[in-house]
Amino acid sequence: VLSLCCEACKKVIFHVPSELEADKLVGRVDLKECLQSADFISSSDGNFKVLEDGSVYTTSALSLSAEKKTFTILLKDIQEQVEKKIHVDLVEEEKKVRHARDTVLKRTKRRWGPIPSVMIENSLGPFPLQIQQVQSDTAQNYTIYYSATGPGIDQDPRGLFYIERETGNIFATRAVDREQYPSFQIICFATTPDGYSPEVPLVHTIRIEDDNDNAPYFTQDLFEFCVPENSRPGVVVGKVIAEDRDEPYTLHTTLKYRIVSQTPPITPAFSLHGDTGVISVLLPQLDRELVPSYTLLVEVRDMAGQPFGLCTTGTVVIKIEDTNDNAPTFKQLQYETRVEENRVNVEVLRISVVDLDEPGSPGSGAVYEIIRGNDDQAFEITTDKNTNEGILCVAKGLDYEAAKQRILVIGVNNEAPYLLAPHSQQLSQSTCSVTVHVLDVDEGPVFKPCLLRLDVKECEDIGTAIGRYVAEDPETGNSEGIRYRIPPGQCNWINIDDKSGEIRTVRVLDRDIGEMRRGQCNVTVLAIDRNGKTGTGTIQVCIVPGNKNFPRITQTDYIMCRDRKPISLTAQDGDEAPYSAPFEYRINDRRLASMWKLTPHDDNSWYLSPKSDIPYGIYEIPVSVIDNGGKIGENIVRVNLCDCVTPTECDGRTRQLAGGNVTLGLWAILAMILGSLLLLLILITICGCCGAGVMHRQVTDDCANHNLIISNTEAPGEEVMDHNIIPLQNTCDQGGYGVKTGEQQTFEMVKGRGHTLESVKGGGHQTLGSVKEGGGQTMMDTCRYSYSEWHNFTHPRLGEKVHLCRQDEEQKHSEDYLLSYNYEGKGSLAGSVGCCSDQHEEEALDFLDQLEPKFRTLAETCIKR
Repeated sequence: VLSLCCEACKKVIFHVPSELEADKLVGRVDLKECLQSADFISSSDGNFKVLEDGSVYTTSALSLSAEKKTFTILLKDIQEQVEKKIHVDLVEEEKKVRHARDTVLKRTKRRWGPIPSVMIENSLGPFPLQIQQVQSDTAQNYTIYYSATGPGIDQDPRGLFYIERETGNIFATRAVDREQYPSFQIICFATTPDGYSPEVPLVHTIRIEDDNDNAPYFTQDLFEFCVPENSRPGVVVGKVIAEDRDEPYTLHTTLKYRIVSQTPPITPAFSLHGDTGVISVLLPQLDRELVPSYTLLVEVRDMAGQPFGLCTTGTVVIKIEDTNDNAPTFKQLQYETRVEENRVNVEVLRISVVDLDEPGSPGSGAVYEIIRGNDDQAFEITTDKNTNEGILCVAKGLDYEAAKQRILVIGVNNEAPYLLAPHSQQLSQSTCSVTVHVLDVDEGPVFKPCLLRLDVKECEDIGTAIGRYVAEDPETGNSEGIRYRIPPGQCNWINIDDKSGEIRTVRVLDRDIGEMRRGQCNVTVLAIDRNGKTGTGTIQVCIVPGNKNFPRITQTDYIMCRDRKPISLTAQDGDEAPYSAPFEYRINDRRLASMWKLTPHDDNSWYLSPKSDIPYGIYEIPVSVIDNGGKIGENIVRVNLCDCVTPTECDGRTRQLAGGNVTLGLWAILAMILGSLLLLLILITICGCCGAGVMHRQVTDDCANHNLIISNTEAPGEEVMDHNIIPLQNTCDQGGYGVKTGEQQTFEMVKGRGHTLESVKGGGHQTLGSVKEGGGQTMMDTCRYSYSEWHNFTHPRLGEKVHLCRQDEEQKHSEDYLLSYNYEGKGSLAGSVGCCSDQHEEEALDFLDQLEPKFRTLAETCIKR
């Protein structure tokens, strides 16, 4: 069905006389502006016709009864299915009335420039035939001779024209074919006898007027088209095209088409548009089964189809394409057949159908299906492409003991969907019934199931029973008298007991060994009854992963610095799930379990961290890793707890500390720091006061009052009761002196009351005497140590205690930790005013002279007091 969308284009207005003759050119319309390609052009008014170039002609003489006449030009694009209209208005021309005062201008035409000459094509003469005369006005004053040159005179076709020398008459010597030479341009000259040219050369055109001497012709000897059967009227079948060599846009090339005859000579089935040559369906019902093709004899005539026009005939063959408008039907409605039980892939029956559609087309190709009676998929039916028959086969062996006959219902359709023809009723699917009789035969044993899957864990012991595989005699329904065996040439993993069918392993099955890497093997088993009948079955042995590998920790050596960041322990297990992750970690040693703890991170990893501030040292921690299958892997994790910031600082060296736990309070650390500073000040004082000789200076009890000024003391501090803290006595109580001999300076401390460094020996602590050179012997008699020994002893321990003081039990920094303050500005030019400023003259105050003006005022105030 062709559905065209009609759209109006720009209106066209022609001014014409009130009286129009027949075949009169009214005007020209630009059709391409409205529709680029138009297959069909027609006029709503029969008095006008429209050519392909847009020329509008009258078909008969008419007069405008009113001042305005309107008609419509209809354009159609068959392929794009577009239809457009052009409205044409014919308006009567206004008659101009000349007034008396209007001046009439007259133009004098020179004879040297005549209008173009016209010569009729195929003129019959008589020849020479005068067609024009050229004359010059200068002939009144001169003797003029005329000559010419160009095509038809001295160029091909030579000798067709000539000009008289004295008169200027142009003659043709023979007839001319317009299709070969549509026009000629010659150059005429006017000269005096002495060769003077009073006129410029004249270009003169001789036009050959067309004669209808060419009949139209079809562009093809045979036009072939196809149209589906049952197509509706108006459906476009195709288009015939003819051409004419005569002058375009004239009646000589205005063509008309018509159908001369139709074969077979029945009711006309097609129509032919006279102007465009488009063939359309005319008959409501085209039935391929009745008439497969039509042959049309068509005619094309010029002169707009007038009887005196020239014409040509052509042949059009229209083939009717098949559609699936005929359903297939079975030749028989019932079939019977026989087949032995247990037969497989055997043909049991062929079924035929009748289809009136074109053989070999999708509309006639049969597709069979089993509608009922094949729930177990024991049968299948296919189509023989050569004969279009249905082939019924047995896909699975039938069991006589289960069913002695089977009744099947089979239906048939076509490959192409069924199309209902016009004025016809819907048909139901054609079906037939097939009765299959099952014949009883003596059968061999049958395994149930025919494929047995056995899962065997890895590394099972040889001889492990993994299952039973027995067959039954279909006749008796039991397994008596049946023996079993495994044919040679298969994987030697299992064997079967020949009487009971029990299956046992003959090898240790391991997925990591040779042929077992695939993880499975199919073993064919034979069952043999008393009559020698055999049956086969298949055992599929699948090795399932077992728990054969111990989990182990991938990395066992670690370095833990003073930040005591938890260590991530990661384990691996060569087994597959469910015998690998998640893992469980445990510390086996009870003593180390009280010092270290394990916390889960993910399925494979746990965190190892100390529970408290344990001493630095190397710890070898036994850790057990338990996989998901319960298998335990023992591991030794070696942790180097080192006094470092980054692990690279340890460099393999480890500080061995006793197992005791040492905890220092904040005030103890402050006391140690102040004591160290005090000792350093004493050493500097001794170095400044001693001369070249040996000088002894007793440090009095009030030295602290002269050197260390207590400022803004608001309350006493906390009393430290921990026995692990090393007490530092006031140097004024203990007493001390410095001895300087040569280049070596020694600072000695005299043992006083209370505890000294070497007296603190509890809990396995090292004393100052233990680090002294000479094998670590303690000098208990003199208790005198050099400053370098004292510095080597106190400096690392003070740093360690300060670091421990900074952290709580969770290794987090305390808030009340001694903070280092930033640089606040430039100091005073006067220097230090402490007790160590001048050890030789305690009362010297010369530095006050160097104070800045503000301090000078303060000094004067103090002196006045």
